[in-house]
Parts: sequence; structure tokens; C-alpha cells
Amino acid sequence: MIEVKNLTKFYGDKKAVDNISFKVNKGEILGFLGPNGAGKSTTMNILTGYISSSSGQVLINGTDILEEPTKAKKNIGYLPEIPPLYVDMTVSEYLNFMFDLKKCKQPRKSHIKDVCSLCKITDVENRIIKNLSKGYRQRVGLAQALIGNPPVLILDEPTVGLDPKQIIEIRTLIKKLGKGHTVILSSHILSEIQAVCDRIIIINKGVLAADGTADSISQNITNQHRITARIEGNTKTIADKPKIVETIKSIKGVKYVRADMEREKGIYDYDIESEQGIDIRRELNKICTEKNWNILMLQLSELTLEDIFLKITMGEGIVIPKDENNTDNNDNKVNHINLNKEDNNNNGGEK
Repeated sequence: MIEVKNLTKFYGDKKAVDNISFKVNKGEILGFLGPNGAGKSTTMNILTGYISSSSGQVLINGTDILEEPTKAKKNIGYLPEIPPLYVDMTVSEYLNFMFDLKKCKQPRKSHIKDVCSLCKITDVENRIIKNLSKGYRQRVGLAQALIGNPPVLILDEPTVGLDPKQIIEIRTLIKKLGKGHTVILSSHILSEIQAVCDRIIIINKGVLAADGTADSISQNITNQHRITARIEGNTKTIADKPKIVETIKSIKGVKYVRADMEREKGIYDYDIESEQGIDIRRELNKICTEKNWNILMLQLSELTLEDIFLKITMGEGIVIPKDENNTDNNDNKVNHINLNKEDNNNNGGEK
């Protein structure tokens, strides 16, 4: 649905975006992350046709956004960080204006009614926009992006200014929209990205620093797999602890086991590290069942999205695995990006 090929953008002699390529498939919700000055906003502005690239290509539903901008933009619904509202209009007047501006073909009355219902703004459709709260204004901005039912939605900070209840409602709406639309979501709220998105792209210093699910990126960074298991032995005494440790060590692929502090009487947490690519959870469960030990808690010790973001943007390197969504120009070889190196051409034009 969206294909970005070797995208580069210069502001004068400063390179804001450096030869990035990726695809976003139909029905996929992509989280687009990057620190301030990384090239994220420039990339999103190019995707929407707001600015042009210096080189490279952006295809929206197969249409080049530079060669046929009008046709390409018909496929895009865009919500900027600051919604483009005409505040002296009522909500209804504004949405009708956007309907005309986009030259929509849908039945006007029923389409606008459906959009208002979806964004939960039906109760304010006759109110003047400048008299609405920031949360309602954000919803009206999202409604204008949905006018015309575009297959691609690009949302920049869609929950900014909303209260917790409204944030949950917008997240739920975005996930619902993802079933029938391709969505690119940019946000500084990392928990929001993790809760909503199927896939994450992190851009840093103008280059594509990571592309994949949070779990796959985490594994590439940590190069290890750890779990914490809370296990209750037969006797519920300290005597069970060494037996449990030795039994876990016997599982194929286990590199390290450490019994942590006693959580309840005779019940301990066991930190377990296995070889990369080996999941021991099923074997661990099988052995504990055979020994009549109870697993009271099993937790993956993976990096959070915040950990991942900080590791990548604050100087730790990451290898991006080759896949259908992420290729380079050298016969599709794996990209090796070292973010410790300074890029003298980054950040130009980014705020």
C-alpha cells in the first residue's frame, strides 16, 4: 500500500533523511518513532506530499506522490499534530467543507454521519469548533482525515492533549481502523505505540535504525533470551531450591540459572537465560508438572519499547534483519547500522 524507495532529503547541504526504504502493507498499523531532529517529521511530510524529496520515490497505492500528487493524495487521510481546523465553523460545516474540498463521491449525509459516530463527535456537530475542548478538537481533526474513507491514514500525535479515557477510546478506534486501512502512527508516547502498532520503525540521524516488532528488535539488541519463573517446590522449604536449580540447568539450551529472593514461604524466583532462538517455556512447564512443582508466575524479561528506543537513539548499534519490508541497495544484504558514528549531515531542517 505504501512503498518508500531510497528516500533522501537535503536542506541546503544538510541531509535530513538518508536513503531510507520500507514498505507498509494493507491493514498494517506502523508505529513511526524517532527523537527530535531525527528526520521523522521530514519523512512524514514527504509521505503526505507536503514537501518533496531530494531523491528517491514514494508510492501510495502504486501512485508516485511526486509524479501524480492529486491521485496519490486521494488515497491519504492526514492528521497533523496540530489539526487544520477552521475554528469559526461548526463541526458540521467544517466536515461538509472538507467533503467538498476532497471531492468525495460517497453519499454526503450518511457518510458524514458515520464519520461523526465513529469519532464520537455527534453530540457536538452543531457547535462552533473554537468553543470545543482540545480533546474534541482532536477528534474533529481525526474525522476530517476519515472523510472520503481513504485507504491510507497518516496520524501525527493523534492523542496529544486527550485525557486517559479519551486516549483509550482513540487507541481502540485506531486499532479498528487498522482492519480496513493502512495506518502510520507517529507518537512520543511509547506505550501508545506498543499498545496499538503491529510493527515499529525507528529513524535516527536520518537513517532507518530499526524495523520490526518490539520483540524482534529487542532480541536483536540484547542477543539473549531471559525469563523469570516463580516456582513452588514439593516441600515448600529452602531444600527445594537447589533441586529446582539443577533440574532447570539440565534443560537443553539453558545457559544460566540463578535463584532469586524468597517471594513467599518456600517459593523463589528463578532467573533463567537460554541460548538465542531457544524457547524453554514448554519444556520447563513439562518438567515442573512431572516433579509436581507449581509455576506461579512466568515472565519474559524482554526490553520495553522505551528501553529499545533509548538504546538505539543514545548510541547502541543494532543489526536490522533482512525481510520483505526492509531491503537495501546491495543485493538485499543485511543492513549494519552503527549509531555510535556521528553523521555530519543529519538534522538539517528538522525542528
